[in-house]
Amino acid sequence: MKAHHIHFATGLGCLALVAFSVYYLQAAIGLLPCPLCVMQRIAFILFGITALVAAAHRPQGAGRWLYLALLDLWATIGAAIAAWQVYLTYHPQAAECGISPEERFLNGLPLAKWWPAMFEANGDCTKVDWTFLGLSLPELSLIAFVMLSAIAVYAALRPEERRKPL
Repeated sequence: MKAHHIHFATGLGCLALVAFSVYYLQAAIGLLPCPLCVMQRIAFILFGITALVAAAHRPQGAGRWLYLALLDLWATIGAAIAAWQVYLTYHPQAAECGISPEERFLNGLPLAKWWPAMFEANGDCTKVDWTFLGLSLPELSLIAFVMLSAIAVYAALRPEERRKPL
């Protein structure tokens, strides 16, 4: 599979994960996203858009490394946020009670006013309300971000991609 196909598939996959979280987990089941969930959504959206742009651009040479850096930046940020939330689910005493500064910040952003269903944070970051295969949403998100990073590296390091001229 060529790198642009990989970027296209991962870009659509990220946007599908966000759509699943908003339209199924939030709207159908009624789970409220916490501030860390909203930040992970933003990381998935940034990764997805960057991957789709990379798929359309089909970069060569240094451009390929720029897209890899951006994709890995979004994946690393998302993984760090997910890892922190995993920690909080196992150690809820580490979280503060009440409205967090992150929640006030996120809910004050124009994005939360423009599309509250997507970007407004109202949930508790320490609660595990839904699992799949025994894994919580933050654990699944962490796995997804690590896989996305690995896929981005694989796409950039494919032998066919490295042989092309600058």
